[in-house]
Amino acid sequence: MVRKVTQALFSVAQDIAVDAQVSITTGAVSGKGHVPSKPGEPPNADTHVLSNSITALSPGPLKAETIADAPYAAAQELGSATLPERPYMRPAAAKNRGNAARKTAAAVNEVIRASG
Repeated sequence: MVRKVTQALFSVAQDIAVDAQVSITTGAVSGKGHVPSKPGEPPNADTHVLSNSITALSPGPLKAETIADAPYAAAQELGSATLPERPYMRPAAAKNRGNAARKTAAAVNEVIRASG
């Protein structure tokens, strides 16, 4: 059961990572034509360092994480004294909340059916 549920959680973490990446890269123009996003909107990719830094991990049984480890990932998501927030991870997580419940329930139900 632990393996199945961990796989389901990791699948959701991957879905969150993809949605966060898509929110950053959709409509993005790099280089000379780059236009920064407005405060409150996801960052608009220029160098793709942030979008490429987003990944899903499974650090142990029944655990999954979606992380962005670009040096400025937290400042973009949460804002700073000089930069208004441009959330990309929280909206992706919110979008997948129901998906997480469904995938986890399906994994548990599969294990219950197999053991019955």
